[in-house]
Parts: sequence; structure tokens; C-alpha cells
Amino acid sequence: MVVSEQFKNPIGFYDATPSFSWKLPQDKNIKKQTAYSIVVASKPELLPNNADLWESGKVESEQTLFVKYKGKKLSSRQKVYWQLKFWDQDKNASAWSEVANFELGLLHNSDWQAKWISLSKVDKAKSPKTNKTSYKVQYLRNEFTLDSKIESARLYITAKGLFEAKINGKKVGDDVMAPGWTPYNKRIETLTYDVTDHLQDGSNAIGIALAEGWYAGRLMLRGYPKVSPKVMCQLEVKYTNGDVKTFISDESWKATQEGAIVYAGIYDGEQYDARKEQKSWSLTSFDDASWQKVVAGDIDAQISLTPKRHNTVKSVEELAPIAITEIDKGVVIFDMGQNMVGVPRIKVPMDKDGTLKIRFAEMLQQDGRMYTKNYRGAVSTDYYTAKEDGQIEYQPTFTFHGFRYVELSGFNANATPDKSWVIGVVQHSDYNLNVEFNSSHEKLNQLQSNIIWGLRGNTLDIPTDCPQRDERAGWTGDAQVIAPTSFFLGDVHSFWMSWLQSVRNDQDEDGAVPVMVPSLGGRLRAGAGWSDVITIVPWETYQRTGDVGVLEENYASMKKWVGFYQSNAKDHIVKMFTHGDWLQPYSTHKRDERFGVTSNKLIITAHYAHSVNLTAQAAKVLGFKSEAKEYELLFDAIRDVFQNSFFDTQGRIIEGPETQTAYLLALAFDLLDDELAQKAVPHLLEQIKLTDNHLRTGFLGTPLLPLVLDKIGETDLMYEILFKETYPSWFYSINQGATTMWERWNSYTHKDGFNKGGMNSFNHYAYGAIGRWMYERIAGIKPIKVGYKEIEIAPIPGGPLTSAAATYNSPYGKVSSSWKIVNKQFNLDIIVPPNTTAQVFVPGNTQESIKVNGVEFDSNSDIKLISKTNKAFVFQVNPGTYSFETNY
Repeated sequence: MVVSEQFKNPIGFYDATPSFSWKLPQDKNIKKQTAYSIVVASKPELLPNNADLWESGKVESEQTLFVKYKGKKLSSRQKVYWQLKFWDQDKNASAWSEVANFELGLLHNSDWQAKWISLSKVDKAKSPKTNKTSYKVQYLRNEFTLDSKIESARLYITAKGLFEAKINGKKVGDDVMAPGWTPYNKRIETLTYDVTDHLQDGSNAIGIALAEGWYAGRLMLRGYPKVSPKVMCQLEVKYTNGDVKTFISDESWKATQEGAIVYAGIYDGEQYDARKEQKSWSLTSFDDASWQKVVAGDIDAQISLTPKRHNTVKSVEELAPIAITEIDKGVVIFDMGQNMVGVPRIKVPMDKDGTLKIRFAEMLQQDGRMYTKNYRGAVSTDYYTAKEDGQIEYQPTFTFHGFRYVELSGFNANATPDKSWVIGVVQHSDYNLNVEFNSSHEKLNQLQSNIIWGLRGNTLDIPTDCPQRDERAGWTGDAQVIAPTSFFLGDVHSFWMSWLQSVRNDQDEDGAVPVMVPSLGGRLRAGAGWSDVITIVPWETYQRTGDVGVLEENYASMKKWVGFYQSNAKDHIVKMFTHGDWLQPYSTHKRDERFGVTSNKLIITAHYAHSVNLTAQAAKVLGFKSEAKEYELLFDAIRDVFQNSFFDTQGRIIEGPETQTAYLLALAFDLLDDELAQKAVPHLLEQIKLTDNHLRTGFLGTPLLPLVLDKIGETDLMYEILFKETYPSWFYSINQGATTMWERWNSYTHKDGFNKGGMNSFNHYAYGAIGRWMYERIAGIKPIKVGYKEIEIAPIPGGPLTSAAATYNSPYGKVSSSWKIVNKQFNLDIIVPPNTTAQVFVPGNTQESIKVNGVEFDSNSDIKLISKTNKAFVFQVNPGTYSFETNY
């Protein structure tokens, strides 16, 4: 039982008009729901019979996703309780569910009494070994007195920068890099914590450490903005007698910059000086006489303070080193065995006043030393200065790194390095992994692992291009490319919904969408294939989740983006910037080899048409029939121009060089009529054959390659391309040792070392888009209707595979497809969740019989043979667990 975008019993919730979703039990022979009833109340004891906020009554419906709340108006701070029951296929009612709840945060700026606070002058500190500077971390504190017994307490808090709060010496929450990164001039996210157990009778103290973060730190293209970090908090305490006492950040607080964390920056790392520790600074016993008074400022009415609408970044996993190497005397490199994102936790013997230097790298040079050239201007180095002899323990607080290798120097010279000195703490936005995938092929399984680690490393509060160098930005092209695959990998619904709100915040009045969100100064405004994220990701989110709300929220922005295209079009040909088919292998672009050679005019027009088409489809779903018709007519007009401008009558490209991507765009986006599309297919296949069946696609073309080859019946060819071992291919980087997806197919080779190009990230998720095809075609799990209400299970074996399996946690429950070929027998085991149906394609010799659940098939109420193709039996299947066996 969850609310809105899959939140389970959230606190500080953002949505006062929530929706309710639930999954039917998968172990009780329940096939479908025929009706439901939801009750909502202000107190749990009022449920189920005296609900005072809303009673849906018995609703005859199969709907289990996104049932909209239609009760009394909800308000900030309100805690709401709900239950449901359902009726199954036999009209039998379930028992009432357990009581679920959600508690709203502060929904409006007017709910805040607190003020923004900071020191009047915030100083910067310089890195010990470089000229890079970061704002010194501020430590702010105040004391307050409770004069009655408390029932509950909530801390509402946010920062322009990053914060970590303590009450009476106890850390508040387990979030890191909070509150996150948004377009700060439009929206700042707030967090809510239950701090009831942090408080004590009488005197209490609250302390907040405040760092520059994304808000005030230097970022690519932007440098340092002319702002400094600030924090705001509001502690609301409810006494047992019903009274509420509020304590706020204001002029009464005091602060210092003379604390242990000297500086901390996103790109450059953190400096910690244990000699400056003031361990009792968040306790009432602390003497803050030497601290300064803060300055306080009012809330800006133009900036919306809103509860965070996706899960915060957390420490989600720990990795132990697999090897250590002393590269020089006193310089030791720890290999974590996996390229990861997060921070190290260090336990090292130190001498008093000694400084430990902690460096990071994704790769080693061929001489075994750290390779950091690809970090560019990001120093990515942490320092720890010891206050006394002995073992220290340290974990950075206000930075993160992308790394596989950790180098330590400056520790006690007499100590013998040990693997226990370093633990890798993996950090990303907190979401559950949704899919399990494995096969009979070791490298394909490694590719699956690389795809997952690429996503995890680039979903640290926003979707980023890379997590290690002086960039780590929300490139919209990378985001739209990986979005479909991401829904298989993790429960990322709220993650994309939140970031789409940032996209809308950053969209210009004329409809232009920046190529990076949050925007970094507006120097890169809009670009085809990138800015189309505002049409592509909402549509993909709807398809994968069944949430109409994502279209409702984004439809106006989709229209504005199409309007921007129209305003820059002449006879439906648009003059606009694009990064093109970015990082196409063997590019011969005259100005910059990173740009592919596919015609920019073709790329722009194709994406214009695609965005128009998606907007038309969204209009249909939302019931805007006349607008849908207008966009359909516009799509048809663009399509005609596209065909006539870029293709001859034989389906061959006439605009720019013939490339795989040019044909893929035309076929994937349905930009050719049926006759011309059939003529274009051989030309696409010719381009692939010319490369010895290797891909020649960059960021825009690669995700389309498997979809188009599947569409035209060339699955065997796609298998051949996927299983290529030579450059460029997915397995090529694996053969060079990749444990994540790389920015370039050849970022590193054993033979030639590191790519000489200017961009060389070893954690870049774009090419992980192949994951979609792996799950939809190799394992065979694909939605036919939105949200997996109707599922296609249609695995197609190919290449060297003898087995493959995937389990996906769909919105309706677990879907599973597991196949193997043994002695020319094809075996398929599937699970279809309740309240859905599936079309199941079982490959085999359709001239022979097929067994279902161990016996020769005979039609029954749960499974029907609806057709036979040349290569597969096609069944209509109700929820349940089934096994199929046939000759192959």
C-alpha cells in the first residue's frame, strides 16, 4: 500500500491531493480485483467504520493504481490514516488491510516562521595542495527549553547548500547531501524529521553544520556564484496537553567557521582537522561565548519551499577492498573491485598533527599509479589531520566521489597497510532495485551489473552524466536515453517526477528547455535530442507506471516545447542547436570528433516530429481531443517534409552522410510511410554490414538500434551486434575491465591505454540503454498496456545463449520469465501477477505439441492458445505460475 509515486508511510509528504495504490496478494490464488473500498481518517482508531476524511464506498473497478483521493481538504502537518479492502474474481471480500499513513510536510511558504540564517561574512579556505577554494563549513547552534512533557516533535529544515543537523549530540536522520539540488531560484526542497526521541526534559541544544554544496559551490560553466550558504529550520513540539511550541532559526542563533570540517566542495573534496573538533557543540554544556551572532533573512516569496518529492540520498551499501598495493613507501592504493559513487570510511593509524591524504581514481595507469586526468578540474581529494596518536575513523560528510581506487598517504609510517583501513560507502538516491536478470553468458551478466552500477552512480539526487569529474550535471539527453531502462532497474518513479518538476522550473517562457537541469547559467539553452526530455520522459513514465498524473503535470510544458520548435521552424525545418549523435564511433566531424556525422538538420527534424507525436498521444490520454487532432496533423505535415527533404524515392538518405543513426531515427519515430520504410530497411542493413555488423551509433542512435532491429524482424542481427567482442561494442569495454558503463566505447584499452579525447568518464549511463532490450526481448518482459496491466512475455533466444531469466517488480506485482534450451527442448517458466493478463509467446516447433505445467496443452479457463506463428505458440494467460515445454 503506497501513496502517489510509491511512497510507503512517508513523513513530510508533499502531496495534499494524493493517490492510492496497492498490490493484490500473489500467494492466495487471487486472479483479479472486481471492486475496492478505501477509508481515510484523521485518527487510526476511526478506521474502518468511522472514517472522517473520506469513504470511497464500494467501487466496482479493477483499478489498483493511482486512485485519487476525493475527501476533505488536507493541510500542512496533517497525519492521515487509510485502509482498503478489495473483492476478488469470485466477489469475495478481503479483510481490511493494515492501517497505512502519511504525514504532510509544510506545504506553503506561509507555514514557515523561521528565517534564513548564516554568518554575516562567510570565509573560504584553500586546499592544502591546490589553488582551489571552497566555503568554510559553518557550525550553527541554539538552545531551547521544553517546559512540559512532549508527545511528538518535528524538525522542518532546509538549506541553501547542504546541512547535517544534531539535537543534543544525536544526528538527525540518515540522509546525506541533503536537501538536494533543484533550480534554487525557483524551488528549494524541505525535509521533515521525527525528532521526538532526540529531545529531553528541560534544556536542549540544536546544532547544524552547513556547507556550500551545489548552491554556493563552483560548478561547470558557472564557477562560484555570488551567494553563500544559508540554513533554515523550524522545530515544532507538541506537548501531551495539546499545546504546540515552535522554535525557529533566527537572530538568536550563534555560529562559527572554526570547526573540524574546514571546507567541503562537490568537485574538490573535504578537509577535516580533528584538532578543531568541538565535540559538545550540539550539547547544552557547550560554551559558545566566542561564537558570533548570525544574520537572519526573510523567505523570498518568489522561491517556493516545497517538501522533497523523491527519496533523499542515503548510504545504501558497503564494499570492502579486494586488493591493496603499496605503490611507494607510505603510499597505498586500495582496489574496491567496483567503480562506485559515494565516500570512503577510513580507519587508519595516525601520528599527532599528521595529515592523511585521500585520493580517488576510477582507473590505474599501466604502471599501477592513479589515473586522474579524466577528473579534469575536480581535485577530488580529502584530507584528515589527526589531533593525537592512534587510530582515526573518518567519513566525509559534504562531498562525494566517483571511484574504484582509493589512495592513502600520510598515515603512521610504522603501520602495515591492511584492507580493513578502507570501506567504500555507496551512496545514491534511495530506491529499491526492481529487476533481477541473469543468463548463461558471463559477459552479458557483467553487462547487466555494469548497467545497474551506472544508474546507481548517476542518480545522486538528480540524473547526472557522470559522478567524478568537474561536471556531474543533469544533462537532459543522457537522462531521456536511460529513462526507459531505469524503470526496469529501480523504483525510480518519484525520482523522475521530481526532476521533471525541475525541468519545468527551468523551462523558459518561450518553451526552451535547457540541455542541463538544473541549468548552469543559461549558456547552453536548448538542443534537439536533449531538450526533448520534456516529452520523452513523461511519456515513458506514464507507459511504465500507468500514472496519468505525470502527463497532467507536464502536458503544458510539452506543448510549450513543441511551440519552441514551431517558432524556430520554416516549412517544418527547424534551425536549432543539437549535440548531434554524440560520441559516435569513428566520427569524421571536421570541427570536433565528439559530434557525430549524422545530419544535424535530420536529427533536429526527427526529434521535432517525435515530440509532436508524443504530445499528441498525451493529449489523447488526457481527453484533449481537438488538441490531439491538431498535433496529429502537425506530425503528418512534418513527416511529409522529413521524407521529401531527407530521403529519395528508394528510401536512401540524401541529406548528409548515410549513417546508421539517420535510418534508425526515421524508422524508430515512424517518419516514413510504409512503402518508403520498407525501402529504407535494406539501406540500414547495408550500413550495418559495412561495419562488419558493428554499431556506429552515439548517444542518440544507440538506444534506437535494438528497437528498430526488433521491429523489422532482425533480432538475430541485434544479437550478433550485442555479442561482438571487438570495438565498438558493449563487450569491448568489459574486455578492458569495465565494471560500469563508459562514456566512450574505448575509454581505455589494454593495448593503447587511455583514450586521448577530452571526455573520458568511466561511469556514464547512456549506453546502458541496451538494458531495455535485454529485459524486453532476451528475457521477454514488456508492457502491452500502460503500467503492465497487460504484459507481453515473449523471449527470443539468440546468439550463444542457452538460458536467460528476469524477475521484475511491476506496479501489479512480480513478473517473471525464465527460459532455457536443453537437448533441443525449450522450457519457459513464467509468473503473471494478479489483476493483469499476459500474452505469452513460446518459441518452438509449432507443428508439434506443447506441454503446459507438465502435461500436453488443453485449453482451460486460465490459459488459451490464441494463435500460432511460424516460430511460436501464442497464449492468452491469466495470473498465475506456468511452465511451458516444447521442441525447439
